[in-house]
Amino acid sequence: MRKTFILLLLSLSYSCSKEINPIIIDPGKTYLSGEGVFVLNEGNFRSGNGSVSFFSYDSSKIFNHVFFEVNKRSLGDIPYFMDFLNEKGYIVVNNSGKIEVINGKTMGSISTIRKLVSPRYISFITATKAYVTSLYSDSIAVLDLLKDDVSGYIDMNHTSESIIVHEYKAYVANWTSGNEIFVINTLYDEIIDSIEVGKEPESMVVDKNGTLWVLCNGGWQRDNSAELIGIDTQTDEIIKRFVFPSKTDSPISLEIDGKGENLFYILNGVMKMNINSSQLPESSFISFSNGNLYKLGINPDNNEIFITDVVDYQEKGFVLRYDKNGTLISRMKADIIPGSICFKPRSLLPGK
Repeated sequence: MRKTFILLLLSLSYSCSKEINPIIIDPGKTYLSGEGVFVLNEGNFRSGNGSVSFFSYDSSKIFNHVFFEVNKRSLGDIPYFMDFLNEKGYIVVNNSGKIEVINGKTMGSISTIRKLVSPRYISFITATKAYVTSLYSDSIAVLDLLKDDVSGYIDMNHTSESIIVHEYKAYVANWTSGNEIFVINTLYDEIIDSIEVGKEPESMVVDKNGTLWVLCNGGWQRDNSAELIGIDTQTDEIIKRFVFPSKTDSPISLEIDGKGENLFYILNGVMKMNINSSQLPESSFISFSNGNLYKLGINPDNNEIFITDVVDYQEKGFVLRYDKNGTLISRMKADIIPGSICFKPRSLLPGK
């Protein structure tokens, strides 16, 4: 009788407890296995408190500290960018000088790529090769994805930021005090051209017509006007140029929808512009005045809009989710300085 009573108490105690992070028990069968969105929280500079959050479409909830819960160690200092190739995820950790390679389905660590100087973005050239840009180095690192190691460098004589690969060419922005887009032949890992654009090209996308769009913020001192520039990737010539009306305008985080038809960027809210438009938008698509917007992401499958709000760059920030019409769906608390947004590939979903 006493044994039965104890078992009953244990059962009641267990059933009333909250399962905070089911990922600890079996990562392969928890929220990470479903459709969702990764958010990189940069954390405080030199504090090593960067983290990863995951928004689950199944539960419509956000889960924080995912990398730590799975791997039982911190991610590092300033996780800045994340992307997937096949079943692997690559997390670029800027100030730690590394890339964490993870299992895309479980978030479990596979390896760590080091020997990198202030890495910013990774772009996949083939199934076995990738480029990594650098905020401080004058070279782009070439990765061997079979060995998860650096196999060589491309001398730029300039620092590098955002990168877009289109057909056999990689377009690399020289951001810090720069005004050029460098063109690399990805077959030979050689620079073949450079394109002069506006001051400090900050982010880039390619539309459905193969036009490369470059958002130039004008420089942190605002001594130049910000510009949005369209480049023909067949000729590498500028075919469209839009100058922002005020030097105080500082647009950031250029993105494009799933069909490659509409551009989005942050400027006093979120602006939306069709690729065939003859002028910059005059009013916000999404108005926002109470916060500090930082990064933008457009879900390629349903065109939902995710925006990060870093608040004051000290306390925990928020992730804002909007539908394709610009209506707010939810506001979720992430971690310190929520930044880049990465949508989980559908190929990683169960049954795919």
